[in-house]
Amino acid sequence: MRKTFRILLAVVLLITISGMMILKQAKFGQLPKGERLERIKNSPNYRDGEFKNIHNTPVVTADKNRFQLMMDFMFRKKINLSPNHELPVVKTNLNDLKPDEDVLIWFGHSSYFMKIKGKTFLIDPVFSDYASPFSFINKAFKGTSTYSAEDFPVIDYLVITHDHWDHLDYHTVLDLKHKVNQVICGLGVGQHFEYWGYENNRITELDWYEGVDLAKDWRMTATPARHYSGRGFTGNQTLWVSFALQTPGFNVYIGGDSGYDAFYKEIGDKYGPFNLAILEQGQYDQNWNLIHILPDQVFDAAQELQAQSILPVHNSRFALANHSWVEPLNKITENHKAYGIKTLTPKIGEVVFVHDTTQTFKKWWEDIE
Repeated sequence: MRKTFRILLAVVLLITISGMMILKQAKFGQLPKGERLERIKNSPNYRDGEFKNIHNTPVVTADKNRFQLMMDFMFRKKINLSPNHELPVVKTNLNDLKPDEDVLIWFGHSSYFMKIKGKTFLIDPVFSDYASPFSFINKAFKGTSTYSAEDFPVIDYLVITHDHWDHLDYHTVLDLKHKVNQVICGLGVGQHFEYWGYENNRITELDWYEGVDLAKDWRMTATPARHYSGRGFTGNQTLWVSFALQTPGFNVYIGGDSGYDAFYKEIGDKYGPFNLAILEQGQYDQNWNLIHILPDQVFDAAQELQAQSILPVHNSRFALANHSWVEPLNKITENHKAYGIKTLTPKIGEVVFVHDTTQTFKKWWEDIE
């Protein structure tokens, strides 16, 4: 009996030590400390040692725990979770865009580039071939890892909605470091960037409803989201956000991962109407329906934001949920008919001319198995 106990104890110690060594790798980032931590502790959204959502938000709403759900996802029969063939990707020369054209280019999942009145924005870039700490987990769909940091011009603003691996990629932000003028993110996320070699004067961290002036009549405001955060075992030490970008004559809602909540109407009333709302539509599940918006809630949120058009993201690159890879796009194009809100469904890399209300997009996913 004692021998068995010793063996079990040795195994537990080995696993614990291995886990601690893995978590010390730079890619896991660093928890907030010093003055940054003191600022976090003074936030009204930080209570009992962690950031909280406005309303109670368990990550898992099913009877199963996170481990059981992960096991179900990894070992169940997979039906069309990812395409069998390469996705069609347009390789746009980002350095050759006309200076007087306002455009958006989506790179799959939640990564996209915007050029508005000459200013450049890059949101949640993940150009690695996986969205996890390990290269064999959450592999990107075939053909979607076409863009890299080398393809980009100078980035005026690198915008990060939260620090999950499918939104904040260590290798990507390292490769972009020499091209980024300013990072804008939620409270605490700047600790990762400082740890990775970004100077503090290039990092702007915002609490919900805090904003920063980018230029005359240009303002970026961090707004609420309903989600959670973390890159290791310790969660919710950094703030998850969405953003309202207000520019002369053109407003954009930059939505991070979020479940549905009443704040969409408040954001629309305060900072809208929005010419474009970028909303997640993918990787949803009834088992975690409070942290990812469901298909029948997307247009309710868009209406409350007073959005003229929407770009659905969080799809077409990584399979992080149980639905088929085409379901989010099929649902968004079907549901939009009842709302009269223009829905943009470009191919990865295709140029979207944000002021062109006549631009149309093919249902490109229907040609792929």
